[in-house]
Amino acid sequence: MTSTTDAADNYSELRAQLATLTTEAFRPELSEIDQLSTLEIAQIMNGEDASVPTAVAEQLPQIAAAIDGTAERMARGGRLVYAGAGTAGRLGVLDASECPPTFNTDPSEVVGLIAGGPSAMIKAVEGAEDSNELAAQDLDALGLTADDVVVGISASGRTPYAIGAVEHARDRGALTIGLSCNADSALAAAADHGIEVVVGPELLTGSTRLKAGTAQKLVLNMLSTITMIRLGKTYGNLMVDVRASNEKLRARSRRIVALATGADDADIEAALAATDGEVKNAILVILGSVDGPTAARLLTDSKGHLRAALQSSATTA
Repeated sequence: MTSTTDAADNYSELRAQLATLTTEAFRPELSEIDQLSTLEIAQIMNGEDASVPTAVAEQLPQIAAAIDGTAERMARGGRLVYAGAGTAGRLGVLDASECPPTFNTDPSEVVGLIAGGPSAMIKAVEGAEDSNELAAQDLDALGLTADDVVVGISASGRTPYAIGAVEHARDRGALTIGLSCNADSALAAAADHGIEVVVGPELLTGSTRLKAGTAQKLVLNMLSTITMIRLGKTYGNLMVDVRASNEKLRARSRRIVALATGADDADIEAALAATDGEVKNAILVILGSVDGPTAARLLTDSKGHLRAALQSSATTA
């Protein structure tokens, strides 16, 4: 049983740690922000947000290296796994959940883990973020392999769940990425690729759902999107692997085929019918002058890369 003295000592140590973090710094110049007009507060907040892309830009070489490593692992069957607590965990789950409809990935290919499990998406689970053992258990439940990539996400860079995930994954031979918003973070030090987007103190002291959250979202956008580009999930800037699961996406599918090929509506409908609605295959049918089964085979041979499949269709025509 933890004594009152031990608890006090632990809290004193944690307070001392937090005092060293840029993301937790107090800004005396904003101490009376609640006295300002709504427009003035909005203008200050907007100015704060405008500084985030610059902070991200300073980390682009590290981000690019992490993406190349991720694409290499995923190309040989590995998965992309995000792990974080609170806002950071929710951002990882959000990015993972967007990959199936955008890039037609299987839900198991990009996974978001949040400390405390799915219920923590809407309600904090007390103590979950403080457990590195819980992170190891969550990764083991996925059957983590050396081909996988694990991204620990933590604004502070000291969250035990995120650090525990990276350390456990690295022990298993997986590629690891540590995304934080403080320099010289324990998370970055634990990872193969450390990405530290230092956005400075928040408008509200310690509220890292603000600039830090925005920075993490921008980096995760890059990580998943550019990885998918490298894996052949796009053709130029067209989402040719989009999953047409509703009327809007079905309309978008037809527009994508039209933009890629310049074909008329009748040819587009015929190509989609011949390929069971697969956009990438339909484009290959039209541009490569092949039938549906041939398009499927060429794409399989090219590991889903449409440009490579088109080159193959030209040599076999």
